[in-house]
Amino acid sequence: MRSSYLFTSESVSEGHPDKVADQISDAIVDLFLSKDPEARIACETMTTTQLVVLAGEIRGKGIMDTDGNWAPGVPEEVEKTVRETVKKIGYEQSGFHWETLRFENNLHPQSAHIAQGVDASGNKDEGAGDQGIMFGYAANDTPDLMPATLDYSHKILEKMAADRHSGAAPFLEPDAKSQVTLRYEGSKPVAATAIVVSTQHAPGYDQGEKEAELHAYVKSVVASVIPNELLSDATEYHINPTGSFEIGGPDGDAGLTGRKIIVDTYGGASPHGGGAFSGKDPTKVDRSAAYITRYLAKNIVAAGLAQRCTIQLAYAIGVSKPLSLYVDTHGTGTVGDDKIEEAIQGIEKLGGLTPRAIRTHLGLNKPIYAPTAAYGHFGRKAEGDFFPWEKTDLVEDLKAALA
Repeated sequence: MRSSYLFTSESVSEGHPDKVADQISDAIVDLFLSKDPEARIACETMTTTQLVVLAGEIRGKGIMDTDGNWAPGVPEEVEKTVRETVKKIGYEQSGFHWETLRFENNLHPQSAHIAQGVDASGNKDEGAGDQGIMFGYAANDTPDLMPATLDYSHKILEKMAADRHSGAAPFLEPDAKSQVTLRYEGSKPVAATAIVVSTQHAPGYDQGEKEAELHAYVKSVVASVIPNELLSDATEYHINPTGSFEIGGPDGDAGLTGRKIIVDTYGGASPHGGGAFSGKDPTKVDRSAAYITRYLAKNIVAAGLAQRCTIQLAYAIGVSKPLSLYVDTHGTGTVGDDKIEEAIQGIEKLGGLTPRAIRTHLGLNKPIYAPTAAYGHFGRKAEGDFFPWEKTDLVEDLKAALA
C-alpha cells in the first residue's frame, strides 16, 4: 500500500437525469414486488425533455401474463408510479414536469427461454438470472465502513436535497453533482484537497450577490459534512465551475437506468463487475450477489478480521452454485484470505450463496428498492427491512468459524 496518495470519488443527486431513471426503474420494481414477491422484473427507463420511456421484460401474478396482457388497472398504476416518482424528486419545470411529461410503457413478457433456466423445477434449484461477476467492498474509513471520498460526496448532495425540499435553500434545483478528493496517509484520510459541487440553480444565481450566496451556502454544507480537521485554507473549491447551471435534469441531458454504477457502489475504490442494480428483481445476481458481497465484506471488517476487504462472486445463468468465491483483504487481514473463504463457505445460514439462499437470508423479495436508487446502495443505515445487507449480524459467525 502506498504511504501517501490522493483519491477522488463523485456522486450525483436524485435529480441527475440518470438517477431519475434509476429511481423510476426501482419504483416499478417495488410496485411489482408488492403484487408478487416472486415477480421477474427487468425495467429500463429513459428520460429526456418532457418524456419518460419504460422498456424491459416482466413476469408476475397480478401484473402481466405470458401473452403480454396486463392485469386490470396495472398500466394506470405504472404511469401513476412514474409521475409520483418525478414529483417526489421535485421536477416541475417547463422542460421536465411530472404532470405534463409524455409517458411510454413498452414493458413486455420475459423470455420463456430465460425463465426455464432460472426457475426452480423438479430437483433443479433456482438458477442465477444471468452470468457475471459481482464485487463487494468495505473499509474502515468511516463508521459505515465505506470509502470516505464517496461517503462525503453522497452526504453533501443529500444535505443539499434536504434543504431544497424543506425550503431552506429555495434557490436550488434538483440536478447536482459533487466530487471529493482526499489525501491519504497509509489507509487513513488526512486532508481534503479539492471539493467540486455543481448544482442547478434558480435564475440569477450565477452572478453578483446571489452567486456569492450560493457559494457560501455550498461551503457551509461541505463544512457540515466533512470533518473540520480535514478542511483547511489549502482546500480548493470548484463551485459551478462552468458559471451557469439553470438548464438541468432530463431537459439538459438524457438519462438512462444503470449509467451511474460507480456512484452506486464504492466510488472507484473497488472493482465493479459491470452490472447495474436498479430496475432488477433480486433473482438477478447483478443485484443480489452485489448485496451479499457487500454484506460479507462489511462483516469481515466489522469483526476486526481486516481493515479493508474486497470479495468477488461469479455465476453462470441458470446455475445455482457460484462458480467462485474470492476474498482479498489487501494485506490488512488478521488471518489468511483463504481461511476467510473457507469460513464463509462453511457458514450454514448462507446456504452456499445460491441466488435463492441470498434472497432468503437478506429478505430481498420485498418492495425495498426505491430508497437505494439515489445516494448509493451501500453505507446506508439498515432500518427495518431497508438495506439489510448493511447489517453486521454475521460477525459472531465469522469469528466462531475462524476460532
